[in-house]
Amino acid sequence: MRLLLLADTHVPKRARDLPAAVWTAVGDADLVVHAGDWVVPELLDRLEERAAGMLAVWGNNDGPRLRERLPELATAVVEGVRLGVVHETGPSGGREARMRALYPDLDLLVFGHSHIPWDTSFEGLRLLNPGSPTDRRRQPHCTYMTLTLVDGRVHDVELHRLERPTARGT
Repeated sequence: MRLLLLADTHVPKRARDLPAAVWTAVGDADLVVHAGDWVVPELLDRLEERAAGMLAVWGNNDGPRLRERLPELATAVVEGVRLGVVHETGPSGGREARMRALYPDLDLLVFGHSHIPWDTSFEGLRLLNPGSPTDRRRQPHCTYMTLTLVDGRVHDVELHRLERPTARGT
C-alpha cells in the first residue's frame, strides 16, 4: 500500500493551493496521511474527494470547523502496521523516547508542526515528519513524503523536495 504523508499545508495562508506534484501524489496514493495545520476545511474537502483513502488530524492552526471533523490523534492498522497520526510531539530533544512511552502500541507515528522533515526509529517506533509542501520556513525546500507498507513493515520512505517554495500569489 502506497502512502502520501503531508503536514502543515497552511492553505490558503501560505499558498493558494497545494503544488501540482502533491496533487499528482494524491492520485498515486492508496492512503493520504495528513498531520494537521490545514487552516481551512476546503482543502480537507478537496483531498477527501480526490484521495482513495485518508487518515488525518487537526493542528494548532486549525479552527473549530476542522476540529469538529478531525480528531487530535488518529490511528489505524494498515497492511499490518499500527499507524498513528498527531500534529505536535513537543521539542525534538527526547522526542523518540517520549513518543514511544506515549504510544506504546504504535509501529509508525506521523507528525507535523515543526515544518522540519524527520525520520528516526526508537525501540520499534518509526517517527516521520514530512515537513511542509507550502511553507519551508528555515528549510531549504518545501517537502512531503511517500512510503510503502507491505506485510507489517515500512518500506521505501522517500522525502520529496519540491523544486521551488510555493509562495502566496504564485
